[in-house]
Amino acid sequence: AFFWLVSLLLSSLVWFIAVKASDPGDEPLQKGLLIFGVLFSVLLQEAFRFLYYKLLRKAIEGLVALSEDGCSPISIQQMAYVAGLGFGLMSGAFSMINLLSDALGPGTVGIHGDSELYFLTSAFMTMAMIFLHTFWGILFFHGCETQRWWEMAVVILTHLIVSGSTFWNPLYVGSLVPSYLLMFATAAWAYVLSGGCTQNLLRSLRGQQSETSPQPGS
Repeated sequence: AFFWLVSLLLSSLVWFIAVKASDPGDEPLQKGLLIFGVLFSVLLQEAFRFLYYKLLRKAIEGLVALSEDGCSPISIQQMAYVAGLGFGLMSGAFSMINLLSDALGPGTVGIHGDSELYFLTSAFMTMAMIFLHTFWGILFFHGCETQRWWEMAVVILTHLIVSGSTFWNPLYVGSLVPSYLLMFATAAWAYVLSGGCTQNLLRSLRGQQSETSPQPGS
């Protein structure tokens, strides 16, 4: 969460300087700066995700050196999940802060013919971003571990697509539909990379024990 906050601070600072140094009356320029700010923020978030991976890698090496059996008490897959969830929760928290700020008024949503589903769709988008950051963390860390740079590139590309789709708003179908399709796709991919399979998923839904789970007393 801290690493995501630092990336947000730096990207906000760059965007703020760019806006102040430009003509506020030039609408095409301001829109271009907004697009630039979103793209720069995404790239900076992924850069900090990579820096966080490198930091965790050093931490694991230190834990292995201190352990008696030469094994780390926590796996890189667990760290990837927690790191992605931290990114997602902090991203969702800031999204909710912006929504609550808009909810204070003045005015009523939809009073000028705009969509009345602003808050509802924003909530669904925030939920999608939380899940996506979690799955992106798993995919990104796996790409770093296996040196499959194309997996890291896919994470960056899908992050850019989801963030860029928000420019379709207030046509919310243009942002929610592709975001949720990518969310389900990355969820399945992250599940497979984490060692999951269809049989274990069906067993868990039925409340049965997985084949790879330790039996009682073992």
